[in-house]
Amino acid sequence: MPKSNHDLLRIFWPNNLARSSAPGVIVGWRNSESDLFVITVLEDVETRSVENALRAGTLFRSSPHPVARIFQVCDRSNMHVLGTVNFPELPTTWDSTRIAVFTSLKSSKPQIYCPTNADYAIQIVMFDPPNPLKMQYMSQEAISLSLDDSARTRFTNTPGQRDEIEEEEEQERRRKAHLVSKLKFHTVVRRQPTRLEVALPVILRQINCVQEVAELIQKNSPLVGPRRKRSMSVSERVVESAQSLYTFAAWSLWTLFMTSVYPALLSFFKVAIVAHRMVAEALLQVLEWHLPIQSIHLPDGPVHGNGPLALKDISACCQQVHLRLEQFSYYPAQYSVLRKRNNTWSSISVNNGDYIRFYNSLWLVANDVIIGIALGSFINDNAKETSEVFSTVLNEYTIEGLKRMIRWLMSYPGGLKLNTELAAFLGDLFLWVIEYWSGTVIHYTVPHLPTVIYFIGFSSFAGASMPIAIFSDIISLLTIHIYSFYIASARIFNWQLTIIMSLFHLFRGKKRNVLRNRIDNCDYDLDQLLLGTILFTLLFFLLPTVVVFYLTFAFARMSIITIKASLDTCLACLNHFPLFALMLRIKDSQRLPGGIHFRLSAPPPLWIGPGHEPARKEAEPDVDDQSPTNTEPSTLRPNISYIALSSTPLSLRQIFEQYFQLGGRIRKHYLSAKVIFRLLTGRFVPPLGREEMYGLQYSVLPRQRVGLAEMWKILNEAQEELGKRDAGGIPAYQNGNAGSGVGMRGVIGKRWR
Repeated sequence: MPKSNHDLLRIFWPNNLARSSAPGVIVGWRNSESDLFVITVLEDVETRSVENALRAGTLFRSSPHPVARIFQVCDRSNMHVLGTVNFPELPTTWDSTRIAVFTSLKSSKPQIYCPTNADYAIQIVMFDPPNPLKMQYMSQEAISLSLDDSARTRFTNTPGQRDEIEEEEEQERRRKAHLVSKLKFHTVVRRQPTRLEVALPVILRQINCVQEVAELIQKNSPLVGPRRKRSMSVSERVVESAQSLYTFAAWSLWTLFMTSVYPALLSFFKVAIVAHRMVAEALLQVLEWHLPIQSIHLPDGPVHGNGPLALKDISACCQQVHLRLEQFSYYPAQYSVLRKRNNTWSSISVNNGDYIRFYNSLWLVANDVIIGIALGSFINDNAKETSEVFSTVLNEYTIEGLKRMIRWLMSYPGGLKLNTELAAFLGDLFLWVIEYWSGTVIHYTVPHLPTVIYFIGFSSFAGASMPIAIFSDIISLLTIHIYSFYIASARIFNWQLTIIMSLFHLFRGKKRNVLRNRIDNCDYDLDQLLLGTILFTLLFFLLPTVVVFYLTFAFARMSIITIKASLDTCLACLNHFPLFALMLRIKDSQRLPGGIHFRLSAPPPLWIGPGHEPARKEAEPDVDDQSPTNTEPSTLRPNISYIALSSTPLSLRQIFEQYFQLGGRIRKHYLSAKVIFRLLTGRFVPPLGREEMYGLQYSVLPRQRVGLAEMWKILNEAQEELGKRDAGGIPAYQNGNAGSGVGMRGVIGKRWR
């Protein structure tokens, strides 16, 4: 065990370094005297030449972006030579900043020369460098698939005007948050993070940058040391001349296109985007226009607001249109952010989450349109049959089936003896409402069902989510009478149950103290007791009749809520399902980091020791390390441990975290003991709030949408950036590279590929 922090030497070694027995020089970051980070190994070069090249910046020539940015992100000012690889001469003195490493073709793990007098424990942390071109990176924190919790601000509901269930849930959340905040002041153990823990974020940034830096150094490695140059042959000159002529012709055509045709196309594209944004903003203003109402009762439940309500707050179809328009308005700005990724090193890009959200949204919209086209074609081809089926279902379950159920309740349902007069009164009342409903709404709706079906079919070409949202609104409108029956029967049952409970307290000589919210003793007169007995007996024997009607309509109401919850779940899957994230999880999990993992690895077979030539030991692989030799075991096998550092991919639980949260909200709202108690006592059970159901779909959109002026500014910046990038290739042709054609071939090759 090390005696102090300086007795531990950490070496970070990439796994992609070539397995070779050739001598080389190690180049990397020197974070401290006991913390070395290896970037690459330059073979067949001298140590002094590499040091001079690092000081002169020779190894960073032809960099696509400023190298100072890499140094700034990696928190280092320069690179160093960290040691040698496979040099036959072992160092005479031990130096922790100049290590001697030996590698072989048979093992991917390097071996460090460490004499016995060096009181050091060595840790070799091996890792697979992430590929920044594929947007791979390592991170301690899990990648976020949503922007923030700004979806709640898009709805007009306020905590002060919520129903009792939502208010109780909010109070419980506040209580838990208060307890957690108090718990932070009672931490048992507090300690300062160690030096190794503080250095971990910097090391992770270095790991993310190692591949690009290594490729740049290896590309310039021929500049280190002597360079040989020979004259070209006649055939090579002929080939070069032909390539130069082809390059000149291709460059001329490309320049003509970029100077005459491309600016016109780009200007037309900008005008089209701005015009689309103006139309979208006009429609969004209509959907967000405040209606002259502040509270409305719908079959979805009462909707309250802190001001006038908007169309998107009371209609699922308007909500879906509002969501799509906001997505289309955000796409240009989101794409411009992704384009800026090409302006800097891919290793230090921080918009990987935006990339996933952008393409996941595009993929979902494309799938929605494809499914909608298939669904719309089917509906339009079978519009007559579909309207007949819909009319039959509507008449069977909302009119005739309800009538048969009420008539059955008016008799002796299931052999249960009910009060005939009360059952007849309630049944006639509900039947009269049904007759009026079927004679007005249904009578004028059914003849126009084919037109409505055609409209739903054509709306499907905008996506399968549109007919689902329209169908949800149609269910809400065509079941208003069932919602009214539920409200009326629940109110009657609750009143009757409340009166029976009060009369029950009267028999016990008690009453409820409303001011103190408790049961107090009370003395009643004989007349009061007699009247209470008569009323209690009357209401108690009438209660089964009311309960039967209430349970019937409560069951119908819960069935409608279940259907609408299923439709809302389908909308959530079509609008927010993490399809692209799942594809990345299967295809390339390193693009979805969920943390890092350290694992102790087994050491390789020992094949090198002090005083032994590497080649001779590698040629004798049958040496038994445990057999007694003249060399001390501590010299042959120093205190070296191998640790594998890997990225932990985002788990499926984390990918579907928002769906688990939505499922938890639904479970707490509908399956809790309080909700069941409200249902059994006849109190109103509201559905889950719109901000809970639709907030998931807005989680990938910003809090404030991009305005027209900002959109125009973003498009102009993108055009100027593209113009600068196109102009950057012209000097390569004019600065002396025309003779060889190398500069032009590089530019043309990139563009034509």
